[in-house]
Amino acid sequence: MLSVAPKLRPSLDPEFLPAALWQRSYQDLVAHDRGARPFAIVLARRDGSVFRHDSRVLSAGHPQAALTLTYAERLLKFLLWMKGGSRVLIAGADEVAAALERIYRPGGERAFDFEFMGEKVFGEKFAVLAAPFAVLPRATETSLPMGRHLEGCRIGFDLGGSDRKAAALIDGEVVYSEEIAWDPYFQKDPSYHLEGIHDSLKRAAAHLPRVDAIGGSAAGVYVNNEVRAASLFRGVPPDLFEKHVRRMFFTLQERWGGVPFEVVNDGEVTALAGSMAMNDNAVLGVSMGTSLAGGYVTPHGTITTWLNELAFAPIDYRPDAPRDEWSGDRGCGVQYFSQQGVARLAAKAGFGFKADMPLPEQLLAVQAAMKAGDPKARAIYDTIGVCFGYAIAHYANFYELRNLLVLGRVSSGAGGDLILERAKDVLQQEFPGLAAKIELRTPDEKSKRHGQATAAASLPALRGSKPPIPRPTSP
Repeated sequence: MLSVAPKLRPSLDPEFLPAALWQRSYQDLVAHDRGARPFAIVLARRDGSVFRHDSRVLSAGHPQAALTLTYAERLLKFLLWMKGGSRVLIAGADEVAAALERIYRPGGERAFDFEFMGEKVFGEKFAVLAAPFAVLPRATETSLPMGRHLEGCRIGFDLGGSDRKAAALIDGEVVYSEEIAWDPYFQKDPSYHLEGIHDSLKRAAAHLPRVDAIGGSAAGVYVNNEVRAASLFRGVPPDLFEKHVRRMFFTLQERWGGVPFEVVNDGEVTALAGSMAMNDNAVLGVSMGTSLAGGYVTPHGTITTWLNELAFAPIDYRPDAPRDEWSGDRGCGVQYFSQQGVARLAAKAGFGFKADMPLPEQLLAVQAAMKAGDPKARAIYDTIGVCFGYAIAHYANFYELRNLLVLGRVSSGAGGDLILERAKDVLQQEFPGLAAKIELRTPDEKSKRHGQATAAASLPALRGSKPPIPRPTSP
C-alpha cells in the first residue's frame, strides 16, 4: 500500500484518494530508489500527431514494485482522454507494457477505451506495444489557430444534453439568442438531431440580413467536422450513425450554401470563450453539467487537437471508487463534477430522491435546498469542492495553467461559490505553489449569456481572411 494522507477530506466521500497525492507519493518512492528507471508513454495517431510523456518508475525488484502498474495504467488512462491516440508505445518497463496490453484489449478491463480510441475515433485498431527508447518518435503536436473571427453575420450554436442554443451575431454583437429544450440521448432517428439543429439555425438566421459563417460546439469528439463519438447520438443505431450522423455537419453546411462551417468539442469553445473574455491564455475550461466537459487554450492562444475529455480522466485512485456507467471505469471525473455526481452525493446526504427522478430535477432540488440553508445540500457542495481542489492539482501536472474557468449548471448559485471556496482551500493547504499561480474564475453575466455562442460563432474564418492574431497574454 502507498501512504497517502490528505489534509482535507470531503465530508460525504471521506475515502476519496486524490490522484495528485497518490502520484506525488509514488514519485517520492522513486526519488529514493537507486534503481529507478526512466519510463515513457507515447501516443500516436494516423495523422502523424505524437504525444510523449516521460517520467521515472521504481526498479523491477523494489519491494513496492507492484505499484508501478497502477501508476502507469492510471497515467495512460489520463493521457488517452486528455490527448488521444490509437497506438501506444511503452519504453522503460517491458513487464508494464505487457500488463497494459492485457488490460487494454477486447475483454480486458479497459475494453471500452480499446474500442473508443481505435476504430471509433482514430480509424485504426488500438494497440499497446513495448519499445526501446532508441526508436521512440519525437513529440509532434499541432494546435489550431481557430476562433476569434467576429466580422460579418454569423450564427453560433451549442448542443447540450438537455437543450440546444443558437445565437445570431453581427460583427461580434449578439442580436438574438435562444435556448430550446430537447432530449437527444436516446433518439434512434437521426433526423431528430439533424432537423432540430437546422431549426435552431433557421431561427437565428431570421435575425440576420445574411449568413456569412456558422460555428458550433457540442459534447463529444469531432475531427475535421466529422462526428467520431458523442453521447448526444448514443441512441442512433451504428448503421444509421455512419449514414446520417458522422457527416451530419457537412449536410448542414450544404443546406446553408456551403458557407464556412466549423464544429468542435464544447469544452474547447468554453475555454476559448474564457480566453476571449479574460484577454488571457493558458486557460483550462471545465463545465460541470450533464457530464464533465473540458477544453484548453494554450499559452499561445490556440486550441488543440487533444480530446480533453476529462469526464473519463481518473482523479480518485481508491479501488472501490464510484464506477462510470458508460466506460465501466472507476474514479473518473464525471462521477464527481456533474449532475451524476450531485445525484450520487444526494443519496449519501439523505435526500431520498426517487430512483426515476431525472438528474436535472435532482440538481434543482439540491440547489433550492442550498439556497434555503439546508446542511445536507451544503455537504454535497463541500464534498464536490474538496474533490475538485485535488483534481485541479492533478490537471496541473499535465496542463500549463494560469486560469481555470469553471461553469455549468452544477457550479451555479451559492453551491458553486462553495465549490470554488473549498477548492481554493485545498490548493492553499496542499499545493501553495499552485494556489499562487492559478486563478480560479467563473464567467461574468455577459459571458454566461453569450460567451459560448460568441466563441462558437467566431470559429470559422471567412474565405480569404487572414487568421486572427491571438490576444496577448497578461504579464
